[in-house]
Amino acid sequence: MEDELLSIGEMARDSGLNVSALRFYDGAGVLVPAWVDPASGYRWYGPEQVDEARLLARLRRAGMPLADIRLVLAGWSSADADLVRTLLQAHLRRLEVRLGDARGEFSTVRALLESRENPMTTTRTHAARTAVAASELAAALDAVRFAANTDTELPMLGGVLFDIEGDTIHAVATDRYRMAVAQAGTSGHGGPRAQVIVPSPLADAMRALLTGDGSARISVDGGRVALEAGDREVAGQCLDHDYPDYRRLVQLPAGTRALVDVADFRAAVESGPTRPGETREQGGVPCELSVLKVTGDGTVAVCDDGDDDHGAIAVNREFLLDALAAGGGDRLILEFGTPTAPMAIRRPDTEHTFSILMPVRLES
Repeated sequence: MEDELLSIGEMARDSGLNVSALRFYDGAGVLVPAWVDPASGYRWYGPEQVDEARLLARLRRAGMPLADIRLVLAGWSSADADLVRTLLQAHLRRLEVRLGDARGEFSTVRALLESRENPMTTTRTHAARTAVAASELAAALDAVRFAANTDTELPMLGGVLFDIEGDTIHAVATDRYRMAVAQAGTSGHGGPRAQVIVPSPLADAMRALLTGDGSARISVDGGRVALEAGDREVAGQCLDHDYPDYRRLVQLPAGTRALVDVADFRAAVESGPTRPGETREQGGVPCELSVLKVTGDGTVAVCDDGDDDHGAIAVNREFLLDALAAGGGDRLILEFGTPTAPMAIRRPDTEHTFSILMPVRLES
């Protein structure tokens, strides 16, 4: 019998549903295997079920409830076209109603935004001049640059925010799905808070100058920002946009902290199991997910594909590896809240340099 059937791994490969999803749909009575080995409990699927699984995946991406999907698959297998069409049309009408409701809510939101004078943190381009240790500013840029946005639809996020206030400068970058913040000490700035968004290419050019142990000087004049390091200078125009209030975005609830050896943990993430991510969770870009959890002895484990621990959190594996590389040092602290709360990656020696990753909902 097994020669004519597909293993659960083969079914996952051919259908696009991962193994844990296939187990879930079996338990929910939506896509039941053709045969289950009574000795091992291993699931086997008929070749004709591949099309059903692909259909199931599409309907789930369209947001159809499982109860309706069960009926669609029943009608599909019995060639009951009228039932299938009726269910599809009913779901489409629900989506259209929801879209209409969403449009109405968005219109109200726009009106509320237009009634506010400062819907976002206004980037202040007051004239400013401050000195900073070249090594500190280099480290700050290295810690945040990976999180800068590349989506042309969000130009206000396409660079690094320099937030100069008092005797500190914060460097901030985000692409919505991750954010990184770093701090460096400054001197000589006695004026009001100044904020400028440095375009990513200009931020890279600045970083290239920061190679020594001396002092660098940042000057802001209207929409222009310049960096001097020794006898070299790079300058350019700032992005003429407002930047989100990052201080609100990094206010996370307290979570469980675990100290990891970066080299060992990175190796575990690179070689560990992954799950396919819901593309809508990461701006429409397919991604591989690493599912993490803190074990009883306080270590962080990369979960096996079949591990459905409700306390685990799924994050974009590429983003996690980028954050580990940018974190610096041999050890980092991972801070976990709930599976729907962002995960923070912090340095043990400072609370002012860290990154956060948005979790990704696991497919079910």
